[in-house]
Amino acid sequence: MNVGAVLVLTNGRVSGILTERDVLRAVATGDVAGTRVGAWMTRDPETIGPDDSTAHAASVMIHGGFRHLPVIDEGRPVGIVSIRDLVRVTIDDETPRGA
Repeated sequence: MNVGAVLVLTNGRVSGILTERDVLRAVATGDVAGTRVGAWMTRDPETIGPDDSTAHAASVMIHGGFRHLPVIDEGRPVGIVSIRDLVRVTIDDETPRGA
């Protein structure tokens, strides 16, 4: 399973996101034994809704400088969109069928 980010929930609501970049940054600082996720996660991350366009998601990610974006529906997390997901959609849309 390829996982690049996990959502951190508090009472069912997204309170943070921990990405592979966060983990690498933590490990690079030295000893991480005994530290908590909250020390390294991004708190209160930007989010989008399930009806937002892929273009909007890409814009939010590009302007924010991040590669993972939580998808929230009525205050509850329903998924994460990654920059890889958006690239895949773009390539699928632009690749001639049968090529």
